[in-house]
Amino acid sequence: MTNPRTHLDLRAITAAKWADPAGFPAEEFERATAFYELMRTHDDHLLKVRAEASGLIEQWTGCLPRDVGSFGTRLNLETSDLDLGIGFPVERRDELMQALVGEGRAKFLGERNTSFSTTRLVFSFEIAGIEIDLSALTVEDFAVACRMLDQIDAEMTREERIAHTWVKHLLRESGDLDAYAGWKLVTYARYCPEFNWVPIPEKAGS
Repeated sequence: MTNPRTHLDLRAITAAKWADPAGFPAEEFERATAFYELMRTHDDHLLKVRAEASGLIEQWTGCLPRDVGSFGTRLNLETSDLDLGIGFPVERRDELMQALVGEGRAKFLGERNTSFSTTRLVFSFEIAGIEIDLSALTVEDFAVACRMLDQIDAEMTREERIAHTWVKHLLRESGDLDAYAGWKLVTYARYCPEFNWVPIPEKAGS
């Protein structure tokens, strides 16, 4: 796996499932940092859209959502959609379907395994040209996800975020969609290996 824009061994990095910033040549890490800071220029707009989406979701479902996607972990690219999650009782999923799909507020994207024994429902709607994916996890899974996100927030350094985002960008540029899709999940797998965070549907820009 080669890319003329980098001196990094992308194949080795993806095999290791982590990007160690200490392994970056100084000049390349400078470029990675500049790219990461460029991504952060989209934060204000995405924060406004996320706040609006969160308000609507709470109004529709009675549940306050959490950002479970790449924007929430500050690993997003410029084309990122937003991935929000809620904890919702399994026995009330018919009620949720009615509130979101029956009322024409969102479309249903499918049911996806979250762990070996649980699933989540995924819905989608759009605000200001940005797709919002909403995952309705079990109440217990949502609590685990929130603990995972708190851990990522506390333990993943800015330098690691820069390195991860740069590799993500390079993999997207390389056209290796399988490697790119896998790389989007390595942070979740590192901090919460029991969950399967594959989105519905696969999207190239998240």
